[in-house]
Formats: sequence, C-alpha cells, structure tokens
Amino acid sequence: MKKISGNIAGLKSSQIDSLERLHGFQTPVGYVLSPELRDEICRISVDIRRQTGVLINRQGMVVTVLVGDHDGLMIPDISEYRVSAGRLKGLRLVHTHLNGEALSPDDLTDLALLRLDMIAAITLDGPGKPFELHIAHILPAPGVQKSWQILGPFPADHLDQNCLQLIQSIENELGQKWGGKQAAGKPEKALLVSVTTASRKAALDSLNELEELAWSCGIDVVDRIVQHRKQVDPRFLLGSGKLQELSLTALEQDVTLLIFDQEMNASQIRSITDRIDIKVIDRTQLILDIFAQRAISREGKLQVELAQLKYMLPRLVTKNTAMSRLTGGIGGRGPGETKLEINRRRARERINRLEKALKDVILHRKQQKSRRQKKGLPIISIIGYTNAGKSTLLNTLTQSQVLAEQRMFVTLDPSSRRLRFPRDIEVIITDTVGFIRDLPKDLQVAFRATLEELESADILLHVIDVGNERFEDQIQSVERILEELNLQHIPVIRVLNKMDRIDPESLMRYVRMFDGIPVSAMDRATLMPLIQKLEDMIETRLTQPPENVERNAHEH
Repeated sequence: MKKISGNIAGLKSSQIDSLERLHGFQTPVGYVLSPELRDEICRISVDIRRQTGVLINRQGMVVTVLVGDHDGLMIPDISEYRVSAGRLKGLRLVHTHLNGEALSPDDLTDLALLRLDMIAAITLDGPGKPFELHIAHILPAPGVQKSWQILGPFPADHLDQNCLQLIQSIENELGQKWGGKQAAGKPEKALLVSVTTASRKAALDSLNELEELAWSCGIDVVDRIVQHRKQVDPRFLLGSGKLQELSLTALEQDVTLLIFDQEMNASQIRSITDRIDIKVIDRTQLILDIFAQRAISREGKLQVELAQLKYMLPRLVTKNTAMSRLTGGIGGRGPGETKLEINRRRARERINRLEKALKDVILHRKQQKSRRQKKGLPIISIIGYTNAGKSTLLNTLTQSQVLAEQRMFVTLDPSSRRLRFPRDIEVIITDTVGFIRDLPKDLQVAFRATLEELESADILLHVIDVGNERFEDQIQSVERILEELNLQHIPVIRVLNKMDRIDPESLMRYVRMFDGIPVSAMDRATLMPLIQKLEDMIETRLTQPPENVERNAHEH
C-alpha cells in the first residue's frame, strides 16, 4: 500500500515529506491518536488547505496517510485487511475537518460499509489549532435504524477514549450476533438484487426463481431489491448511490450475503467488494453451489467441479476480496479443491485432468447404454423444469425410493428403473437433471454428457408443474433446451403435474391448450391415463416398421 493516498497534486516536496513522516508516529493503545500526531495532522492540513487523515491499526501504527480536498477525502482500497463475521476491519480513520463541521454522512457511510473500528474528525479553531474531536463507531445492536453511534464532541485534548477496550466490546457483541448464529447452524441471511433493463414483471419473476434457488441452498432471504435502469452500470451493475443504500440495509438487517440475479464479471465483483464488506455472489454461482451440494456420483462431482473451475478461471485475477468471497461457504463449496490460492495455471491443469476423467466416465456410460440397447427394452426419459415433480413421478410409477424433495435440483445423477406395464410390456424409465431458465453455460457443457442420455429415449415425459404461475415460461425453457440438444424428433408427452393445486376449469383449459395429461404424481390413481398413453405409444413403436415410427414421431 502507498505511504500517501489521495490528492497530492500541486504539493511542495517539503509538504510531501511532512506527510510521509506521519508514518513515524506511534499512538498509545487506548488513544484515538497521539497528541503529537494530532498536532502534526492539523498543522499539515492548514498548510496544504486540504483534509488530511491517517489510518491507524490496533497496534497504534500509521499504515496509510490520506490527502483529500478542502471538503473531503477518499479512503483507498483496504481489502487486504480482511474481516470475518463478528469482526471489524482493525483500522480506524482519523482526519481533519477544515470547516468546523461534525462527522459527515459520507464519513458515517464509510464507517459502516468498510466496518472500520471507528472514525474520528478533528475540527480546527480560528488560528488552525485542534478544537473538537468527533467520534463514531458501528452499533452492534440488531434491528436499529442507524448502523452507528456518534460520541462527543469532545475537547481536542480528550484523546484517551479506551479505544481498544471499546473495539473489543463491539466485536464481542458482533460475535454473539453473527458468529453465534453460524455456530448454531442457522442459515446465512441474504439480500437478492436484480438490476434490469427489462420489464419490472420479468425482473420479479426472475427474482421469485432466485429466491427458490436460495431457499434450496439453505439461505434465509431477508429482502429483495430491484433497480430498473436504462443501462446497466458496467462497473457496479447498479448505481453507486443504490449500492451504498443497499449496503447499509444489509448491515442493519445482519445480512452476510448479496446475491445478484445477473451474472457478474470479475471486474464487477471486485468493484463491489472493494466498496462493501459483504460476500457477493451471482445467480450462476448460487446454482453451482446447489449442484455442489447435490452431487453424489463420481460423474456428478467431476461435472460440478469442472463447471466451477471454468466459472472461476476468468475471475482468478488476483488475491482480492472478491475471490475470497467466491471461495468460502455459500457459493464456494464444492467436491473438488477450488480455493482462492489456485492460480490460472493450476486451474487449467485441473480442468484438463477433469475433462480426461469425464471422458472415461462418458465411455463407461456409453458401454452401459450399449448393453441396454442390446436388451431391446424401450426407454422412457422424464424431463422437465427443476422441482416440477420428476422424481416423485418416477417413484410412484415404479414404486421406488429415489430422493424427491420440494427443492430445486435434488436430482443431478440420472436414476433408471424398470417398469412393467399391465399389458406385460417392460421398459426402462429414467429421471434426469432438472432444466432451468438461463442455465449457466459452463453447467450446460459439463452436464451435456448426462443430457445426451436423452438421445436414446423412445419417449420423453415432459413433467410440468401447472401449480406454478410461471409454468408457461418453464415449458418454453425446457423446449428451447431440447432444440439445442437436437432432441425435438423424439415424441413428447406433456404431463400436467400437481393438478390438485388448480381449479378444474383452469386444468381443462390447460389440457386443451398444451395437449397434456393431468396427473398428481403422488397419487398413483391419477396416473392411469398416462400409463395407458405410454402403453399405446410403446406398442406402436414395437410393432411398426422404423420408417413409420419416425414419420409418426414427426407428426406427433
């Protein structure tokens, strides 16, 4: 870090030398700053007619000297001074105010956003001597409207404020509030943020899905923020004023995580995390985290780690706050060794090893697929949007116990079961990973081998959650992915699941509109029309010549 940060343009060499000498002053542990340092800062500030300040660590050493203009100064990047839940930055800012004013809103915002130990302003009297001392510190009490407490003003010679004791008591309370919650296993608290140029309705629909994803990841969503802009800010996504407001809201509500609905590049993550001390992730990383939690098989773990590394690679720029937030807890877990210290070279080497390992797994899968085809059993694959009820349908049809929960992406690894129909027709029925709108490209690539299993299907069962108000958009998302995989030639049966959640009139309208079969996947009695339809289609495919089957599939 530079010895002097800020506006030194136009200063004389002697003035710059005086600023550099501020690094040699030592402050007693309990003092805001030493009397000698106070006097020298004020003298220099009057001499250069600019606000002058110092960042002091808990050992009383000056780590940075700051120079602003007549009305304010800018705090440099202090991201190397890391904080964790229940901890402050370990630095306090002491600076001059030339106009005799108390702590400004910008001062208090910097205190809260950067989680400084404290912030202090020294005002000057007429002749330019130290006059008053204004102090503020973060307020650890939850549920308060303001995130800080202002002390004073005190006479400028009241410098012994038991600083270290005060800071330690604040951190003790913060530790009980934040650290205790994590130790008790309570969920992480998050704010969801959407910065959009689209319609507000589209943004809210997307945020609803993001909230479902967060819930599936075990995150407690505290609030949701939408900012509509004509153009997304290339640096912060949202405006800097909105970011400041958002950060203070997060601090007041004990939020430890910001989740952006838009995918963010490395520069944006770094810019935001330079401004605030809260972990920041985006939609893609949240989905990657869910996949990391769900991966069970070796193939699933390989696919997830590969996707994570490909996502992280362009963001492995430097050891900064952004990357430290990308690699711990929510948004950073995984079956592999994705950690901050992995550099680009090691990441590429790991990606190469993972891709080779996946090729071996894919070869093994093709051999299994070949053995199944030799047996000549028809294959039915269940597809659909995530959390539509695919695994539940498989369980009810086959009386099996595949894991099924009301969470997104519970199924990552395909599950295959044999099913014998009443007409003594035997088939293999397979459950697949759920689809989702704007599935991250890295995940699409990583799970392509799994999805390519669908190529051998004779029939696709498209399970649709008609109880979800966004089900029509979900249908389009699924069908778009089928087109991308060139699977539109395979006959599809639309299964309108959760029929019990809507009124009969709406259900019949959807049946006609989407040519679907209504079911309740948990109630086997409702599945008989679907079973009959499947039997008829399988019998047709078994008895007709291949060219007729292909023609009928296209007609369907």
